[in-house]
Amino acid sequence: MSDWLVLVLAMLGACAVVVVVTVLRNRTTSGDDDPSETPDVIEYMTMWIGVVYAIVLGLAIAGVWEARSTAQDHVQAEAQALHEISERVRVYPPDVRDGIRADVNAYVGHVVHTEWKAMEEDQTLTDTGTRLLERVRHDVTDYQPKTDFEAQAYQPLLDQVTAADQARNARADSTGATMPGVVWFGLLFGGVITVGMIFALQIRRTARELILAGLFSATIAFMLFLIWVFDAPYSRGMDATAQPFLDLFPTIRG
Repeated sequence: MSDWLVLVLAMLGACAVVVVVTVLRNRTTSGDDDPSETPDVIEYMTMWIGVVYAIVLGLAIAGVWEARSTAQDHVQAEAQALHEISERVRVYPPDVRDGIRADVNAYVGHVVHTEWKAMEEDQTLTDTGTRLLERVRHDVTDYQPKTDFEAQAYQPLLDQVTAADQARNARADSTGATMPGVVWFGLLFGGVITVGMIFALQIRRTARELILAGLFSATIAFMLFLIWVFDAPYSRGMDATAQPFLDLFPTIRG
């Protein structure tokens, strides 16, 4: 099921629940009930519950958005480090240079075409990707520079291999969900309470009040959907992408 279809169904469902409950409540209300007699304390509590929940939603969205941005930064750092390796080996002999570049391209191709699917479906990296990066490391570390020019390029190449490995490990740590289950419980429970407080205000069955109540509940459903989408940086509709690899290694497209 498409993520956007989930969003539409969630928003429509939230609106439908509020409208149905309101209509049923008004049908069962006695004729002498006066909605204007809502105690001031209920209005005060409703206002503060809404404010507190809005703050919690804002913090949750900021947290998952930062996690997604960080995950994309890990991808950019890894791609850039591998690109630097591929470019800096130009000072090496042709056979060594071409061998390292071929192994770098093999690793990048595996990440884009195979490992990324494993991250989306299983939230994990592949053992093959680990072995391919290890091969690149061995290519760089096992070569003994023959000239001073090659020796000057050796240590920077090692640094870039280390940077790529660190970025890969960071990418592995970012594949799962970032929001703990207890936080999700608080968000969902808080949303139910916040929407439920609408009925404490004794809204009537006028078109204006039903529309506002429906829009309010749909907005909460939309915010929760955003948190859910950003919660897994590599797995859902607005996730981090492998585009940095494709930009720096255009030959591995396909």
